[in-house]
Amino acid sequence: MSTLAEGSPNRQRFFVYAPDKTAEGTFEKRLSVRATHLETAKERISKGIIRVAGALLTPESIATPTADKKMVGSTFIFEAETIDEVKALIQSDIYSTAGVWDADKIVILPFVAATAIP
Repeated sequence: MSTLAEGSPNRQRFFVYAPDKTAEGTFEKRLSVRATHLETAKERISKGIIRVAGALLTPESIATPTADKKMVGSTFIFEAETIDEVKALIQSDIYSTAGVWDADKIVILPFVAATAIP
């Protein structure tokens, strides 16, 4: 895998949809490794590899201001030279290696923004 030099003219954007598994205990597993996931994301954000990232929530999570927030997946906009680089980054994330994300349902597609991206 090549290095992801910030500002490289060969970088493309990729949308990533990474849903969590639905098995019992997945949410608790997510919470137990979340700090490691966030540290990895912070590093990738600082290098310009992750441009946008966030957790996906259940609709009930926003039903009322006091509703419990239940995370059920993640989404990203990555910048990388190839889709294979993004796949490798996703596969190496603690949410993948710990079995939080459902590997069979992860979607990675080239992405062209119609709006500004931070």
